[in-house]
Amino acid sequence: MENNELNLPGYEIPEDVKNVVAVTTLDRLLNPVYNWGRRSSVWPLMFGLACCAIEMIAAQASRYDLARFGMEVMRPTPRQADLMIVSGTVTKKMVPAIVRLYNQMPEPKYVMAMGACASSGGPFKEGYNVVAGIDKFLPVDVYVPGCPPTPQALMNGLIMLQKKIDKEKISQVRWYRKGHDSVEIPVPILGPDLIDPRRIPDIKAAAAQPVTTPAQAGG
Repeated sequence: MENNELNLPGYEIPEDVKNVVAVTTLDRLLNPVYNWGRRSSVWPLMFGLACCAIEMIAAQASRYDLARFGMEVMRPTPRQADLMIVSGTVTKKMVPAIVRLYNQMPEPKYVMAMGACASSGGPFKEGYNVVAGIDKFLPVDVYVPGCPPTPQALMNGLIMLQKKIDKEKISQVRWYRKGHDSVEIPVPILGPDLIDPRRIPDIKAAAAQPVTTPAQAGG
């Protein structure tokens, strides 16, 4: 790297030490090394939901060798994982468990929607028991299309996640700020239907509105 790329504007280096000393910021110097360490040691959470999980298992086999990317260590506990791969159909009965697992993962953490079902509901989108995408409840970082996607598609999604990590800056990310508290997502309530606790005030406000019958509307 040339000296001009490291020097912070506004700081002049004497000529006698110009090729020896470089003035820069901690953010510019530390980010590449820090992000390289994180991108090369992503630990996915070990769980699957439907047929996409079979493709995820195949991607872990020797033919595709995810160890090349540092992502072969799948953890059976959310407290040791930083990537949630939602692989398969997300039913309303399963969403509370998924959100609870996500809340137990330490920061920084990422979510990948693998396949059409996890991304938008897939062929079951109009079903009474299927959520039309996990992004209705969790922040998704990478979408992997397919029904189900191949192991190669999953690997491409993981590479996209690595590129996203490379662009993160310690001074700007939410989870590194001083006094930051991990954002806990309210666990949905499963009843006759799935209720997002964040929408309860809207539901109460709508329920408090007076009911207008067709006769009243016409009069």
